[in-house]
Amino acid sequence: MTAYAVPTIEQAPTAQEGAVYTVASGDLRPAANETCWPVQQKLEADFTAAVQSLGYQVIRGHEPDPVKGHGFLDSQRAGIEAFRSIPRDAPLVVVEAVWEYSHHVLAGLRSHRGPILVVANWAGEFPGLVGLLNLAGSMTKAGIDYSVLWSPDFADQWSRDRLKEWLDTGRIDHDVTHVHDLGPLPASDETKLGQALATQLKEQKAIAGVFDEGCMGMYNAIFDDELINAFGLYKERLSQSALVYEMSRVTDEEAEGIYTWLKDRGMTFHLGSDEKTELTEAQLLSQFRMYIAALRIADDFGLDAVGIQYQQGLKDTVPASDLAEGLLNNVERPPVFSRDGSRELYAGKALPHFNEVDWGVAVDSLATNRIWSAMGLDPATTLHDIRWGEDYDGEFVWVWEISGSVPASHNGGYDKSWSMRQPPMFFPLGGGTLSGVSKPGSVVWSRVFIMDGVLHADLGRATSVTLPKEETDRRLSETNPQWPIMHAVLHGVNRDQFMARHRANHLNVAYAPDEETADKALAAKAAMFDALGIQVHLCGVQLP
Repeated sequence: MTAYAVPTIEQAPTAQEGAVYTVASGDLRPAANETCWPVQQKLEADFTAAVQSLGYQVIRGHEPDPVKGHGFLDSQRAGIEAFRSIPRDAPLVVVEAVWEYSHHVLAGLRSHRGPILVVANWAGEFPGLVGLLNLAGSMTKAGIDYSVLWSPDFADQWSRDRLKEWLDTGRIDHDVTHVHDLGPLPASDETKLGQALATQLKEQKAIAGVFDEGCMGMYNAIFDDELINAFGLYKERLSQSALVYEMSRVTDEEAEGIYTWLKDRGMTFHLGSDEKTELTEAQLLSQFRMYIAALRIADDFGLDAVGIQYQQGLKDTVPASDLAEGLLNNVERPPVFSRDGSRELYAGKALPHFNEVDWGVAVDSLATNRIWSAMGLDPATTLHDIRWGEDYDGEFVWVWEISGSVPASHNGGYDKSWSMRQPPMFFPLGGGTLSGVSKPGSVVWSRVFIMDGVLHADLGRATSVTLPKEETDRRLSETNPQWPIMHAVLHGVNRDQFMARHRANHLNVAYAPDEETADKALAAKAAMFDALGIQVHLCGVQLP
């Protein structure tokens, strides 16, 4: 008889009666985990107190590491190992006060059989709400059943009632009555436009270039080729090493020309001399090389959109990609010529850039660019993180805040935009932002995501409002003062409805000159998505 080394499979432990198990997914960057650990401890203490007040105990599924100086799961391997000691049928809570990488816990969540809850603190200091929504979108894509909950400290009655509901039943049923399926489309010029643009994309096809897919642990942001090839969008897979090489071919004169162009248009650069903590001209010139290199590579491959991952690899190689990203998304931008100087590349056009290589943003930005251009509108579009928000003067105003850049036109122009050094905690080699306060106006927001194996899109309307400078400064100080901010008021959707429904950490925004035009642009986008085979949902609005 042959002797084989047959493995012995350990049995998962048995859940303790009346116990809730918790895990904490963290960042991949040690500095971020160390810095954010105190706020995570505060959230876990608040949440534990709430659970205990309802007659349950909390068992943490993994111990803090005194050597690393934090208690986060900081890799996929760490998550897999931690879940081996968590009972498969136990109530499980992912507690998030910070940005988290979904794949650190996704393997364990896929095989977990008990009820799952994701909680976050309602706070702006660190992006726990963004982390919650990233994980929610990732679990939705993975087909994992879950519930979500948020609170400043889990001492308020609303969160206690929802928590009790989950402890008693294994789920929380939030109010999502603001979401409506698209239904029959009206016979309108907007419907005709959207359908014609969809037909054009299907017939003529488009290419989106992606520099190293899979960024920041956003499983929800990766779309399989089959889903997007079906309506004519194809991937050009590019290497970030090729981007760095192309940057090395850009001359000093060319990089300095971009810098001069921006200064001539009034953009402000907050400069210093300490490379480790301040923005320097050397960092800026590297970013301008990346802008030129990205356009040249896009031209080489005939790209209709492009996405730069930046995190992780590029952060250890060159300064941040943000300035390049913001410039690409704006129609008015520094001219870039082919290597031989004979042609201006993408002259008079924005080249849609999908930040953090989020394919939900790629699909959305490409559609937005074509619809807004056909309607004679400014096609500048960007994503924002759903960062936080509070009431102001009797109205709930969101803080939407992208981690680096927006098109200058969203701020009202380059003379109303500025650049500050990216936080060293996330960006060791620095680099400047393209920042500002989003101008007031009518906004269409949207998100494309995967649910039940197919593409869906939520569409809605918002107004970007102006707040007093003191309130804007306070909100920036509560989040990240280096980053561009939009003060947004959603139409027909309250805070908790939005959080309960949204299936991603990001959403896209684009401006229209007035409410009527914004409604028409939304209708055209709904028609285009519907004709592409994307399941459309209207959130808090109806078609005109």
